[in-house]
Amino acid sequence: MKESLCFVTQTATEAILLRVTNVCGECYGDLKLGDTIHYDTQNYRFLCDCCKEKLCSRMNEKCEIVHDEADPTLFC
Repeated sequence: MKESLCFVTQTATEAILLRVTNVCGECYGDLKLGDTIHYDTQNYRFLCDCCKEKLCSRMNEKCEIVHDEADPTLFC
C-alpha cells in the first residue's frame, strides 16, 4: 500500500530522460534508458531502485519520514 501512494514506478523511456531528468533525485546516479525508475510523489523527483528502497524503509503509510538515518549518505 505504501509504495502505490508514495511512488509511481515505470520504465525509463527516452522521453522521460530527455524531458525530465537523467539522474536520481537522491544520489545523483545516472538513470539509463530501460531502468526501472520511481517517481517520488511527495518530493516530485525520480529515484533509482536503491534510493527508493532506502527512502521507503524510512516512511510510514502516509509517505512521511519517520525514521531518520543516523549517518545519511547520498550513495547507494
